[in-house]
Parts: sequence; C-alpha cells; structure tokens
Amino acid sequence: MPANTIVSIWPLFAGLSLIGLAVGVQGSLLGVRAQLEGFDSYLIGVLMSCYYAGFLIGSRLAPRMIQRVGHIRIFAALSAIASVTILVHSLYVQPWAWALMRLLTGFAFSVIYVVSESWLNQASTNANRGQILSIYTTILLTGICAGQFMLNLAPPTDFTLFILISVMVSIAGVPILLSAVTAPVLEEIERVSMAQLWYRTPMGVTGIILSQWVSSIIFSIGAVYVSKLGMSVYEVANFMGALMAGGMILQWPLGKISDHIDRRWVIGLSSLVAAAIAVLISFETVASAKLYLLAFGFGGFSLSMYSVVVALTNDHLRPHEIVPASGTVILIAGITSVTGPITAVVWQQSLGEQSLFLLLATSLLLLAVISIWRVLTIPALPAEYKTQSTLQAAAIQVGTILHAEEEQPPA
Repeated sequence: MPANTIVSIWPLFAGLSLIGLAVGVQGSLLGVRAQLEGFDSYLIGVLMSCYYAGFLIGSRLAPRMIQRVGHIRIFAALSAIASVTILVHSLYVQPWAWALMRLLTGFAFSVIYVVSESWLNQASTNANRGQILSIYTTILLTGICAGQFMLNLAPPTDFTLFILISVMVSIAGVPILLSAVTAPVLEEIERVSMAQLWYRTPMGVTGIILSQWVSSIIFSIGAVYVSKLGMSVYEVANFMGALMAGGMILQWPLGKISDHIDRRWVIGLSSLVAAAIAVLISFETVASAKLYLLAFGFGGFSLSMYSVVVALTNDHLRPHEIVPASGTVILIAGITSVTGPITAVVWQQSLGEQSLFLLLATSLLLLAVISIWRVLTIPALPAEYKTQSTLQAAAIQVGTILHAEEEQPPA
C-alpha cells in the first residue's frame, strides 16, 4: 500500500478504533443495565431492535443527507447525536426514552459508517481497496471485542461508563473533521432489487437472512442472557469478549478457505459446527473456561459467516452490480436484524431463558441443511467467476461501500 495512502487514512482509522470500542461496550452495557433495572424481557427485545431500526433508516437516508449538507457537517452532527444519546440513557432510565435513544444511536452510527467508508473509498484504488476494507473491518471488530472488557471499568449502574462512551465518540470525530483528505462525492447508483438478488443467488439471500438473524441476537441479547443466568459483570464481559474474539479471529481463515473451495461447503460445515457448539452452550449455566472456549468457537463459526455469505452473493453478480447490490444486502440484513431480538425474547418466554442457544442452533442447522443440499444438487460456480473474499462484519454493518472491483466474466 502506498505510503501517502497510509498517511491519509491513519487518522480515520484512529477515530474508528474509538468508535469500535464505544459500539462494543455500549450494546452490552445497556443490555446488562436494562436487566438490572428490571425491564421486562419483551421490552428489552424491543429496545435492542430499535438500534437496528435506526441503523436501517440511517443507511437509507445517509447518501441524500451527505449530498445535501456535506460529509464534514453530517459527521460532526451525527457524532454529537451519538455522544448525547448515551448520556440520556443514564439520565432517564425509562423504557420510552431508551427506545428513542437506541433508535437515534443506530441512525447516527450508520451515517458515521457511511461517511467513513466514503472517505476510505476516495483514498483507495481498485488495487488496494480490498486490503483497506480488511484493515477497516479488523479495526472495528478489534474495538468491539475490546469494548466488552470495558464493562469491568465501573459498575453498570454508575454514570462512569456512559460518560466514557460519550467522550470516546466525541474524540473519534476529531481526526476525521481535521483530515486533509478531500471529501468524496457520492454518486447516485441504481439499486439491485430483492427480487433480482434472489433470482441471481437464492443461497446468498438465504445466508444473509439466517446469518444476520443469528448475529443480531448475539449482539443484542447475548449479554442479557448470561446476566440472567446469574453471572457477574466480569463474567459477562469475558463471555461476550470470547464471542467477538472468535468472530474476529476465524473470519479471515474461513474466508480464504472459501476462496479455494465451494463457499457453500464452508457455510454448511461452519453452520453445523456452530449449531453443535450452541447446543453445548445451552447446558452451561456457570462461568468457566469451558464456557468461554465454547463461546469463542461459536462466535468464530457463526459471526464470521457473514463474510463468506457476502462473497458468495458477489460471486453471482457482475462487477458493476456489486456496489448497487450492497444496498440491497444492507436492507435485507437490517430488516432481519430488527426481528431478531424480539423473536428471541418471545422464544425464551415460551421455552425458558436457557433455550436461547437452542434457537440459534436450530437456525444454524437450517442454514447448514440448505447449503449442503444445494451443494449436492446444484453444480459449483466456475472458479473464474469467484470474487476475492474480504472481511465483513455482521450486525454492525461495516464494509457497505468499499468493494474491490474484480475483473471477471459476465455472470
């Protein structure tokens, strides 16, 4: 990667590392705090879904907002909103206030991601865009993983963590606002409809729905689940950290394996392994090294699935369709994420708190069966049609604009 490119984007990466930390600690903190405040389980599910609803709205409106006002003003405004919303959570511990703040938080972070990715897109070329995307995603995933352990810095009932998150979001905006990189121009692009995407790759759409559904539940309900089992904040942080670490560390090797064999085998076998681990986790009720190891494995084989699924989807698209289709992928993932936490809570209320991972196992088993069945009944895509996989992060929705354009024959 050219030295001038590194110089131009490192301030942005520095800011994004703080965003990752803020996102990581905020989701778990609010889940634990809501449980400690005695919020009803259904209500917690709705509150967590509000974040994804806001994220979905923001991802759809961000391009228009940026074109109308400009990158710098939009980033400054949304950073301020994201910084304020977390403070309001600590000031008004009321369900209606939290629902509104979660909606605004999701909206703010989605726009921040679009602005950041636009900047990276402008600073990169087709030759290094995939590498930059991988670095970008790794930084965010590392921050989210490390953010889980920030729960140990102060009790969730104190103001300390809420203030710290606000400070991190505020500081994160400084490198971007002071960056010398010229603000890019967002061009209007034609969308690929859901029907078109389904026609091209039903396996890709199915994989996006099921993998994102599982991820949204883990990110939103995971901390609440282990907290209700009676684990301490320290143990909750270890459990969630192990999940995120697994998703971050195993994502790259699984993606590279899928570049060399049929991606459907990777999706199917990974789903089977994750489903088996989920069943084992459902029997664990106390914190232990075994539980953390299982959490690492589950996160590794389930949260990393999104990268392979997106790569599979892109394999079936023409090069000029990849970027337009990414908007449709986000839409599908966003709608799925909104339903995940609510469905999980309804399931738990019917079958018991410990049934959460049985629900996840069922979903992953379904994905495994569909993927392996299609491998056995439908010929593999020729190798020359495959794109190069890049790191993608489920649930937090990163890598929505950056796509390395691959030279490949028409699909």
